[in-house]
Amino acid sequence: MSDTPSGDDRAQLFNRLRDGLVTEQTNLAEQLDALEGSGTSSGFDDHFADTAQVSAEQGESRLLAGELREQLDDVEFAIGRLVEGTYGTCVACGAAIGDARLEAMPATRWCIEHAPG
Repeated sequence: MSDTPSGDDRAQLFNRLRDGLVTEQTNLAEQLDALEGSGTSSGFDDHFADTAQVSAEQGESRLLAGELREQLDDVEFAIGRLVEGTYGTCVACGAAIGDARLEAMPATRWCIEHAPG
């Protein structure tokens, strides 16, 4: 018995992962919209005494929005690769990314050897 999955097994895995990626795409987009919608206004009037706290909260919101945007970009990139037929291969070397890695990190672009730090 081989440890290498058959093409049918890999196709089933990709279908399952695609469904999860699409769900994650929707969730991330909704979170980002909600955060950016609430982030345009601090929720305080212009005379709020603790501007340092407001600035800190706005900074945290911008940081969180940046992280959500980065995650959304990764998910959308993975979905695009599914459509192109290149999903599951490392963008650095072209080798197949292991199924276990894809299941753990469906939006990954890299095999374990080329994964960033």
